[in-house]
Amino acid sequence: MTYRWPALAVLALAAALLAAGSAGGSANQGGVSGTVSIIAKWTGEEQKSFEAVLAPFRKANPGVTIKYQGAGDNVPQIVATAVQGGNPPDIATLPQPGTMRDFARRGALKPITYARGTVARNFQPSWVSLGTVSGKLYGLFFKGANKSTVWYNVAQFRNAGVTPPKTWPAFLRAAKTIRASGSRAYSIGAADGWTLTDLFENIYLRTAGPARYDRLSDHKLKWTDPSVKTALRTMAQVVGDSDNIAGGTAGALQTDFPTSVSNVLSRSPKAAMVIEGDFVPGVVANNPLKPISGFNQFSFPSIGGSKPAVMGGGDVVVTFKDTPAVRALVQYLASPQAATIWASRGGFSSPNKNVKPTAYKDALTRATATALARASVFRFDLSDLQPAAFGSSTGQGMWKLFQDFVQNPKDVNGIAAKLEASAAKAYK
Repeated sequence: MTYRWPALAVLALAAALLAAGSAGGSANQGGVSGTVSIIAKWTGEEQKSFEAVLAPFRKANPGVTIKYQGAGDNVPQIVATAVQGGNPPDIATLPQPGTMRDFARRGALKPITYARGTVARNFQPSWVSLGTVSGKLYGLFFKGANKSTVWYNVAQFRNAGVTPPKTWPAFLRAAKTIRASGSRAYSIGAADGWTLTDLFENIYLRTAGPARYDRLSDHKLKWTDPSVKTALRTMAQVVGDSDNIAGGTAGALQTDFPTSVSNVLSRSPKAAMVIEGDFVPGVVANNPLKPISGFNQFSFPSIGGSKPAVMGGGDVVVTFKDTPAVRALVQYLASPQAATIWASRGGFSSPNKNVKPTAYKDALTRATATALARASVFRFDLSDLQPAAFGSSTGQGMWKLFQDFVQNPKDVNGIAAKLEASAAKAYK
């Protein structure tokens, strides 16, 4: 998955992507035939890359006709409408597991249990669990995003004499050292509320642990729980350090995500770091800085001795029909061979742990993608797991309340209570 623009927040339903049969997972699935319709978000260069992924399958299965529709960010609406009208695609990609679960519980999806062995061999258990509803596998995560990364301006770090920190105390010390050097440490795109939920989720995963993260994701733990308040107080150490944020608190609330990245990936930077996902470098057109020597990244730091963990997102392939051609395509997409094709073209991170690191042609993508696929602790973006009214809507729920928190980071109890009230309403 990529990062979410506010327009995506209001989408209640989403779409599904590709499917097929044969346990081998290679392009050659025994010469199946039929027609497979696919709706996915990928357009432009991404569509070209996905077509390249499909090419070996088409060659090995000339009897299969694939009809692909690139729907862009409208894919959830388009698929939901098609399902409601009784004419769903065979396969689609969904940006949120919650949408997949909704479709599955309403009986709209077909399980892909025939591919479970292939998926289990190629993906960590966390990804298998994410694609499972009521004990049955429904989703294959083909494209992913590592949101547990911090991107920094190498010259700013060098000038301040700091190195990428591995722990939260070292992270805070580095930020203060950067400020003492005359620069600001943080660039925060708080005008886009999802950047703030990402920060909270990384902190909560490390302070509360994966089990509580899961309970909070399912609203089996209240947002007034002490673990939430601990994470909020930890988050306040960053968002409450107004003098160390580009533009201060007021400026952050007027800064969108692309601008927050440009503030850092610049020859005249306004800040040294932006805390966001592996998609950061792709946001700046004509980036003046070179990878590694000009800009670089490090993993979100450990908090209180927390073990390595990745919070992220992904596009999940689901199926609305079950045919031999669909089964064959799903098996193929679950293979490292399919993912390697797109990885070698760039602009792609695969959750498939058996994609070789050498498939990624640049060192930064290689590092972030490998961390994503091989993480023993991975959790999906918590806000994406919520009802849209609470988790991913502009001007309300988590996005709005975390913006309120940036304005008043001392009001931990008040924000926790408002988060719980909003969650309880959304879960009724």
